[in-house]
Order: sequence, then structure tokens, then C-alpha cells
Amino acid sequence: MAAAGGSGAGSCFVLGASGATGRALLRELRARRLFARVTVIGRRRLSLAEESGTAVEQVVVDFERLSEHAAAFRGHDVGFCCLGTTRSKAGADGFVRVDRDYVAQAAELARAGGCKHFVLQSSQGANEHSRFLYLQVKGEVEKLVQAVGFDHCTILRPAVLLCTRQEFRPMEWITQHVLGAVAWLFPTAYSVPVETVARAMVASVLQPGKGKVEVLENKAIHQLGKAQPQLGT
Repeated sequence: MAAAGGSGAGSCFVLGASGATGRALLRELRARRLFARVTVIGRRRLSLAEESGTAVEQVVVDFERLSEHAAAFRGHDVGFCCLGTTRSKAGADGFVRVDRDYVAQAAELARAGGCKHFVLQSSQGANEHSRFLYLQVKGEVEKLVQAVGFDHCTILRPAVLLCTRQEFRPMEWITQHVLGAVAWLFPTAYSVPVETVARAMVASVLQPGKGKVEVLENKAIHQLGKAQPQLGT
């Protein structure tokens, strides 16, 4: 398990490190040196900036044949999952496959490989009974991940993510700029910076909830993401 203060121990993996939250999470993990080993699992190698901190191992997998890559998920204490796509980019079927099926299978492989704590980035409003595909799929994957049986499972439900993406999403750009202004008045209601989500994901491992499953809504993400707690505090 992670240790406080720069003397990392244990191992973790990150899924979805190419996305905005995943990149912020990777920066946080490297800078704080909480783990002796950090592994990025993805469909391609990433060009990572030269930064001080924990070295990162990269493992390339074929998500369509994920069961053949079980070794990539072995020996990790913690798994962080920011994996996701959009319906506009992948189509409805592709979105379901990435955001639900890939994530659920990765969780199963992680548990079989010894992972004790799985941290999942979901979405505000996730509900398996929702009429909206996005929220329905997020609710379904939450249920599937919980059923895997990790010692600890943390689910974060952020509102609109404030970030600078590598790819341009027009509607999200408009929403972010509108909510960026609203955030001055209601800082925890409608949006959250990806850096805050990343810090909250790490903090949830340093200070896990009492139950097996902990669900963090947007306000709790803001609170936890600001604290940056140290182990044992």
C-alpha cells in the first residue's frame, strides 16, 4: 500500500492515462511518490514528459482481447480507472464497450491479480435505470465493479470536468466556459477541475472509507481533493 511523504511502497496501475483526468492523476502519483511502482495500462504507449518522481512502466494491451493480458494486472495493490470515451467519438456500441465492458473486465482481472482497492471515475447522475445512455452505462459499470468484490472500492461521481483537452469537443468547450464562471459562485455544485478529481482519487487510497464501497459525489470530491491527506492523519 502507498506510504506517505515520498517513500513509496507497493504498486498501482492506471487505466485511461491518456485522458484529462488520467494525465492529472499520473502527474499526482509521480510527484508525490506514493507507490514504488506505477504502471500505465493502455492501447498504445504515451509520450510522457520528463518529470521527477516515480518512474512509470507502460504496458500496451489489446482491450478486445484483454483476457490475454492478465499478467499486466497482477501484483498491484491499487487500481485507478479513468477509462472512457464518448458516443460521438466511438458510436453508441463503442461507448458501451469502452466505458462498461472494458472497465468491468479490467476490474475482474485486477481482482484476480491481487488488487485490493479499485478506484473508479464515474459521473454525476450515474444510474443504471436512466433513460440517458451515458448515465445508464455509468450506473451499470458501477454495479459491475462493486460486484467484483474488492476489499475497497471507491467510486467518484464528478460533475462537468474543467480541463484542457488534447482533442476539441465543441459542446464540452462551451459548457466548461459557462460553468467556469458559475464555479465562482457555486464552486462545488456543477463542475470540478480534473486536478481536484485526481487528488481525490489518491486521497481516497490514503484515507479509505470504513465500508467496502465508498461513493464520492461532486461536493465530497472537492473536499477530499483539496485536503491532500497524508497516511495516518
